[in-house]
Amino acid sequence: MDHGNDNSINVVVMVKLEPDLSEGNVSYNPDGTLNRSQTKNILGPHSAIACRAAMYAKVCYDAWVAVCSMGPPTAEIALKDAMAICCADELHLYSDRIFAGADTLATAETIKHGIMRMGRRIDLVLSGHRAVDGETGQTGPQTAWKLGFNFIGNVIGYSIDVERRMVRARRKIYLPSLYTVLEDVECPLPALIALDPSYKDEYRKVSERLRYARFEKEARRRVMDYKSYLRIWSAKDLGVDVKYVGLAGSPTIVYKVEKIPKVKASRRARVVDPSNVDELREVGNLILNITWGER
Repeated sequence: MDHGNDNSINVVVMVKLEPDLSEGNVSYNPDGTLNRSQTKNILGPHSAIACRAAMYAKVCYDAWVAVCSMGPPTAEIALKDAMAICCADELHLYSDRIFAGADTLATAETIKHGIMRMGRRIDLVLSGHRAVDGETGQTGPQTAWKLGFNFIGNVIGYSIDVERRMVRARRKIYLPSLYTVLEDVECPLPALIALDPSYKDEYRKVSERLRYARFEKEARRRVMDYKSYLRIWSAKDLGVDVKYVGLAGSPTIVYKVEKIPKVKASRRARVVDPSNVDELREVGNLILNITWGER
């Protein structure tokens, strides 16, 4: 395994090919399940955020970046689009019928084996907040657990202390109230961080903006020949135990899927006098009831 020099940073981005859920692009089977063959697929929007975070590591820390995904051969689309965002150095697709039907835990098992076989020390793994067709937000944390990596979730910004081998992150803590708490944390590398949808990358220095433009141009060149950067792995290639991947390795099973009928929305508007203390108190009580429940 190539560990590189002590100051090198190696980053892996987990991405997923997901259905485009915008209106008019989704097809359902009679039983209510998603008809994937008739549904347009795209790089998941949360995966795209993770790719932006990987580009930040490339620009600011000269990181080596690989993108990985588990899925059918058509998942190449997601990897290609991811490369366009983060100027990936390698693309890895874990594709095998044995992987079909995997829940989040079995998916994490496959990705763990893929990351362990990249041939170099991995310092940082990036994932999105969730997938739009699953909404669990579990695959990232479970992959960190299986790898034995530290985990930070809901990250809106991060930096790396290369000499100390530490990652610093600012994350959101969502509370059942009107407030969202921001927390600054740090942990040793290796680590996996899941990016919050509100993640923002900032290139404040002119040198960083110039490097970003250079990598953006290089990414466009690489996308034209993305297959030369792509490796497809089977279950045998990864050396997985088939008892722990795919449907066989999934402790959770989707028992039933139901389509929720659309309900016509009804809204009422009321004008409140901001100088009337009683009316303002009533508005405050309504907000508290919505947030905390009826008292």
